[in-house]
Formats: sequence, structure tokens, C-alpha cells
Amino acid sequence: MTKHEHMEMIILPTDQGEVKVFVYGFKPFGSWGQVVVQLNDMTVDSKGYNRKKTIIRTLAQLHQLLVNSQD
Repeated sequence: MTKHEHMEMIILPTDQGEVKVFVYGFKPFGSWGQVVVQLNDMTVDSKGYNRKKTIIRTLAQLHQLLVNSQD
């Protein structure tokens, strides 16, 4: 990661703990970026061009990981 890269952190409180969403890149508009989602000891990451869709896709992957781990 270069020192000029843009980073955002979003914290979502849940019953199981805090979901931390780290968003890197996506600046300028339409450029490549990465999203990392953490919940306790589980981590999921995705890369893409569309910021909103990449965040939603990464949260959906975390949800699937949680559902599969409960079985």
C-alpha cells in the first residue's frame, strides 16, 4: 500500500461483535479498490472497480462464511 492510497473504516455493531469494514482505493472514481471485512477472527476480502458493489459482495461473503460455520 502506498502512502497516497485512500482508506476508510466503517464499524457496524452486531450481536456477535463489531463488523469492521476497511475500504482501500476507489479514488479517483472508477479506479481499482479493495475491501476487507473482519468479524472477531474471521476475515474476508474482495477487489473490484465499483465501491458499493464490492462492499456488498464482501459482506455477503462474510454472511455465507458465518452460515456455513454454524452448520
